[in-house]
Amino acid sequence: MATSLMLLLFVSLMLLSSNSCKALQHGVSYHNIIVINQFPHDPQAFTQGLLYHGNDTLFESTGLYGESSVRQVALHTGKVENIHKMDDSFFGEGLTLLNNRLFQITWLRTDGFIYNPKDLSKIGTFNHGMNDGWGLATDGKVIFGSDGSSTLYQLDPQTFEAISKQVIYYNGHEVHNLNELEYINGEVWANIIPTDCIVRISPHDGRVLGWIFLQNLKNTLVEAGAIRANDVLNGIAWDNEKNRIFVTGKLWPKLFEIKLSTIENPVEEVTIQKLCLPDPYVPPPHVETDSDQ
Repeated sequence: MATSLMLLLFVSLMLLSSNSCKALQHGVSYHNIIVINQFPHDPQAFTQGLLYHGNDTLFESTGLYGESSVRQVALHTGKVENIHKMDDSFFGEGLTLLNNRLFQITWLRTDGFIYNPKDLSKIGTFNHGMNDGWGLATDGKVIFGSDGSSTLYQLDPQTFEAISKQVIYYNGHEVHNLNELEYINGEVWANIIPTDCIVRISPHDGRVLGWIFLQNLKNTLVEAGAIRANDVLNGIAWDNEKNRIFVTGKLWPKLFEIKLSTIENPVEEVTIQKLCLPDPYVPPPHVETDSDQ
C-alpha cells in the first residue's frame, strides 16, 4: 500500500530575493513539489517511458541492451503484471498510448514498435521522422516526440512523419536534452537529462511555461542509499481522471505521486542555467552496454 506523505521539498537555491533577479522570461512559473504518496517501483527498471492507464495501472518502457521491455505495472504494489521483452539489439525508449495501441521508440535508431495494450503482443512496427528515439506523449490527436536535442516534434500518428519541429528556448538558451514526455492539461512536460528538472512547454508555440524542481526528491533517495547519484530522474505519468502526477527515475525503488507548490519569490536566471540547462548530449559512437541516456 502507498504510504501517505506530505513532505514539502524546498530547493533553497531557488528562493532568491527579487532584487537579485535579472532577465527573467515573462510568464514563466516555478515550482517545488509536495510528495503525496510513494509506491514501490522495480529497482531493476531502467525507466524510459511511463504512462498511466486507469484502474491504478501503469505502462512502462525500460531500456538497456538485453534488459529492454514494455511492461504493465500495478501502481500500489509495483508488481509487473505483464511484460514483453525486447530483442537484445534494441534499447527501449519512450512510450505512449493512442487509439488503443501502445507506441514505443528505440535509442539510436528510428525503429518503433506497436503493441496491443491488452496483452502486450507486438502488432506492428514503424519508422519515425526524428533523428533518434527518446520520448513520446500524445494529446489524443498527434504524437509528441523528443530525440535528445532541444527540438519538440509533432508526429503524424499514421505515418510518424514530422508535422512540426519546435526548438525550445528559455531566455535565449536552447533547452537541450529533452527526454521522457507527458501531455498534461494542454502542456507537454519533459524530463531534461541528466538534471532533476521538468520543463513545461506550450505545444502551440514551443514557449517555456514553467520549471519544476525535483532535486531534493533524488537527493533524499541518494542519501538513504536507495539509488546512486547517476540514477537520474526519468518518467512522468498523468492520471487525467483524478488529476494525479507520478514521477520516478532510472533504477529507482520508488514511484512518487506529487503535486506542485508554487515558488512565490523570483528565480534567478543563473540558477536555472546551473540546475536545468545542461550542455547538449553527445551520443557515443558505439554503444554495447550501460548508458546514461
